[in-house]
Amino acid sequence: MSTASIPKQPAPYQKDTGTVYNILFIIGLCHLLNDSIQSVIPAMFPILEKSMGLTFTQLGLIGFALNMVSSVMQPVVGLYTDKRPMPYALPIGLTCSMLGVLGLAFAPSFLTILLSVVFIGLGSAVFHPEGSRVAYMAAGKRRGLAQSIYQVGGNSGQALAPIITALILVPLGQFGAIWFTIVAALAVAFLIYIANWYSSKLNYIKPTTKSKPKAQMKNQSFSKAIRNALLIIIFLIFARSWYVSAISNFYTFYAIEKYDLTIAGSQVYIFCFLLMGAVGTFFGGPLADKFGKRNVIIVSLLATAPLTLLLPFVGSTISLIVLALIGLILMSSFSVTVVYAQELVPGKIGTMSGLTVGLAFGMGAIGSVALGAMIDFIGLTPTMIGVALLPLIGILAFLLPTDRKLYEWQQEK
Repeated sequence: MSTASIPKQPAPYQKDTGTVYNILFIIGLCHLLNDSIQSVIPAMFPILEKSMGLTFTQLGLIGFALNMVSSVMQPVVGLYTDKRPMPYALPIGLTCSMLGVLGLAFAPSFLTILLSVVFIGLGSAVFHPEGSRVAYMAAGKRRGLAQSIYQVGGNSGQALAPIITALILVPLGQFGAIWFTIVAALAVAFLIYIANWYSSKLNYIKPTTKSKPKAQMKNQSFSKAIRNALLIIIFLIFARSWYVSAISNFYTFYAIEKYDLTIAGSQVYIFCFLLMGAVGTFFGGPLADKFGKRNVIIVSLLATAPLTLLLPFVGSTISLIVLALIGLILMSSFSVTVVYAQELVPGKIGTMSGLTVGLAFGMGAIGSVALGAMIDFIGLTPTMIGVALLPLIGILAFLLPTDRKLYEWQQEK
């Protein structure tokens, strides 16, 4: 459904309604740098599996440690900064990630690797809700586009993982992660600039007024519908995150086993999937601005399902094309889900961003452990066939309130 007829709503963090593109592009670049640091960890899985003899379950636990710390802390950070914005938490968080990368390069054991990725997870937990808030503040009237610019940076950073493996980690091994301390330092420098802009914009925040008792009673009538919508969003994020986790963490092993590829050769498949996912993330926002967020979410999952069911049964060349299409379509709803949640619960920008993005990380974390254990127990091929069913959960998106309904709720509150 087109949302062109829905009046635009003022952003609470802006003096005017103009879109600040230079801030959007810088925060998108910082998102790329932050997530490229995170991408070092799954990119190292094949290296660690050989050099340390780790099991798939242990590799899953490493992914769990990274993503679970990030997912648990993101909504906490978002909830706190909704009340007390902290512009300079952004460079501080990336400094924490830089220390984690440094530890990762020198980690001598499985436990020290876990400790290092916890530091990286903490840095990510601070960055994501505050970065999303910056994108919201700079969005003006183009919220879908702004969130897409921000999120495509992160997806592009994740897409670098196969390149990192092929060009850096395969020849240099675990110590090659040391190069990403430079990436982290660059991100810190950019985020100091962003923090200065963010701090200046806080002067324009309008003070919130307390709701009148009558309004509070009226708002209670929406609580059940909002809870139900959030529950549906959680199921949709689960389906998308587990499938992405299966491909990004374990498809390289599947490609090596099925197509008799080298580690470097198998990374082409993951790179293609993640790169097209970044493209889908970018176009999802503008499409949602034009056709509606709910419609994009529905198409994103259900149009992916036939392709995911086909993937385990095609040859090496066709699988590359199918993976590209899956990434393009499936990830088109990533930024859209964030904006949908922000408009479902207006005034809680950091909390909703932390919840949706953090939940995606958390679901991916649980998925990495569960899928790793499944592979150890039943094998790669049955696991890949099983996860192909996940996008079918997208049928639940038909139960989400329409974009117009969201707007009507906001007007009635």
